[in-house]
Amino acid sequence: MTTTTAARVCKSYKVLVGLEIHVQLATDSKMFTGAANGFGGEPNSQVDAQVLGLPGVLPVMNRKAVEYAMMVGLALNCQVAKHTKWDRKSYYYPDLPKNYQISQYDLPLCYGGSFEIAGEDGKPVPVRIRRAHLEEDAGKLLHEAPGGYAIDWSIVDLNRAGTPLLEIVTEPDLHTQKQVSAFAQELQKLVQFLGVSHGQMQMGHMRFEPNINVHITDQDGKVWKTAITEIKNLNSFSVLERATAYEVRRQIQQWEETGSLGRKSTYGWDEPTESTFHQRDKEEAHDYRYFPDPDLVPVEVDDTWLEQIKGRIGELPATRRKRYIDTLGLNEKDAVILAGDRATGDFFEQILAGGVDARRASSLMEALREVSNDRNVPLPKLGIGPQRVAEIGQLVVSGKIPANKESARKLLESLMTKDRPAEQAATDLGLLQSTDTGAIDVAIEQILVQDPKPLQDYRAGKQSAFGALVGMVMKNGKGLNAKMVQERLREKLG
Repeated sequence: MTTTTAARVCKSYKVLVGLEIHVQLATDSKMFTGAANGFGGEPNSQVDAQVLGLPGVLPVMNRKAVEYAMMVGLALNCQVAKHTKWDRKSYYYPDLPKNYQISQYDLPLCYGGSFEIAGEDGKPVPVRIRRAHLEEDAGKLLHEAPGGYAIDWSIVDLNRAGTPLLEIVTEPDLHTQKQVSAFAQELQKLVQFLGVSHGQMQMGHMRFEPNINVHITDQDGKVWKTAITEIKNLNSFSVLERATAYEVRRQIQQWEETGSLGRKSTYGWDEPTESTFHQRDKEEAHDYRYFPDPDLVPVEVDDTWLEQIKGRIGELPATRRKRYIDTLGLNEKDAVILAGDRATGDFFEQILAGGVDARRASSLMEALREVSNDRNVPLPKLGIGPQRVAEIGQLVVSGKIPANKESARKLLESLMTKDRPAEQAATDLGLLQSTDTGAIDVAIEQILVQDPKPLQDYRAGKQSAFGALVGMVMKNGKGLNAKMVQERLREKLG
């Protein structure tokens, strides 16, 4: 559509973005066959007759993939269909040899959900979930030979073909590139927390396709609505944000310069130029000639099965994060780290159950993460349980070991090597502090009798000399509790 208006000026505009997200599910086998499901491997090594679309083969539904999809749907506050079916989506590309994709059309497994993210101003932004349905992924077309050599044809790797793929579709409730990126990141945390997907962007476990259009208000107050553009297969949060921002600018500029509102189209993203480019006009549903798959029975979800799935979800990352901040008093940075990964959060919870306050437990978790990063070993595999970490926290609270990260780290590393009670490990390392007030008083009295210069300076009103006095007392009496030394010294000095 064009306009003959001499000057087109965008006085204001509203961006509408809906997301289509493809999440590869981390099942051992593929969606409709027992072929191995996983990233990597020699090209075309994870295929079988069903993936290759050979005559006479029949699909068999992967129950775990359906359950994983239900978990995500419930976490997104969706309704789970009591009855759903499988449909054939007819199209041919070399990366899907049987000429159609098994998907879901009019009866998706999950629908009608909602999910909140934090906007740039910190206020919640509700995002409606239109549907979440299962399908099988296609293979991968490569336009360069292994090693980066140029070729005059394309080659295909079918290892990805048949992978269980959950497609999540939102309503156009996102209005800035920051919101689009925030939603994508929260969804990644969610699927990783649930354990249904590895969610690694660089491995293609999640791919994002923003559907963007702009409502432009011109100088006369008239509203112009650009056609929806879908940007295909974005696989990083940075690209998702930059591509969305660019496409908004492109649509506005196109309208201002030509009056065109565009056509419903599919675009790609070119990273070197940081710009979108037209690929093809958008297909409509009837182009795919959907019809029910005759080789697969419908899926019936009864109440018993649904309750079992609900019981596996637990407290979700956003809820846990909010509790850590509002109830436990942690700062936002620590809360995000602890709530972002299920294993980490559960480990933290068990330290709390061991009688350690939240902030001290968070500090110990930070020391654990440093050891984990240094050794390049996941935290759950370090070989130290939450009970031992809680014991370290209790030693700090009781004043038996110094309240610093260095001492905690020494203890943690020692316990990873040899499991024993934390107090025994502290004794072995010489970290155990004396809380005997008699020994502390004797050490203080010896310093007072010596009447060193720091003591004279302190009595003359120089408060900074107090630290030097504490150091002298600590040196005079080995293994004393520094906090108790400070308290007793202040009492002695009035």
